[in-house]
Amino acid sequence: MKLVLLGPPGAGKGTQAAMLVERFAIPQISTGDMLRAAVREQTAMGIKAKEYMDAGGLVPDEVVIGIVRERLQLKDCKDGFILDGFPRTVPQADALQQTLADLGKDLDAVISLQVDIEALVERLTGRRSCADCGKGYHIKFDPPTTADICDACSGKLIQRDDDQEATIRNRMAVYHEQTAPLEDYYQQAKLLKSVDGMADISVVQEQILGILQAD
Repeated sequence: MKLVLLGPPGAGKGTQAAMLVERFAIPQISTGDMLRAAVREQTAMGIKAKEYMDAGGLVPDEVVIGIVRERLQLKDCKDGFILDGFPRTVPQADALQQTLADLGKDLDAVISLQVDIEALVERLTGRRSCADCGKGYHIKFDPPTTADICDACSGKLIQRDDDQEATIRNRMAVYHEQTAPLEDYYQQAKLLKSVDGMADISVVQEQILGILQAD
C-alpha cells in the first residue's frame, strides 16, 4: 500500500498515518518529523530548515526531495509506505513521480483531508509540549492538570515557534498557494480521494479504510 496524505498543517495527517501504519505494517514517512529532528540536532540542514520553518515557509525542494528519495530506498518501504507532508508542491509531486518510476513503484491513492481553517488555527495555537520530556498537550482539548506544568515530569510546557498564530496563518496561506494545487494534479491522475478531516478521528479512519478497501 503506497499512499500520500494531503491536508494543511494540523489537519490530522500524522494521527491518521500512525493508525494506518499499525493496520498495514508499513512505515510512515513524515518529512516534518525528519526536518524537526535535524533542527533539534542542529545539523547544517536543520539550521537552514529552521529559518524557513519558523517563518512558516516551505523548506527548499532539493533538501526535502533528497531526504524522501533516500528514505524510500530503505528495506522497510519494500511493501509500501505512507507519505505524510510530502509532496507539498507540484514540482515535488513531479519529483516524487520520477523517484517512484526509478524505483519501480506506483502510488495506490492520494487521500486529502478536508478541514476548516479557523478550527485548525485554534487546534494549532493551543498545542504545548514539555521542554524536558517532550510530552504533548493542548490547552483546551488535552490540558495538563496544572497550567504550564507537565503531568509526567513537572517540566515547563512551551509553545513551538511555528505554533504562533501569525506563523500558522502564514503557513495556511503558503499551503493554499503552493500545496492546494496538488489536488488538481492528483485529480487528473485519478488518484485523489477526499475525506472529511473535521470528523472524529475514528470516523476519518473509517472513511480512509473504506476508500482503500474499495480500491
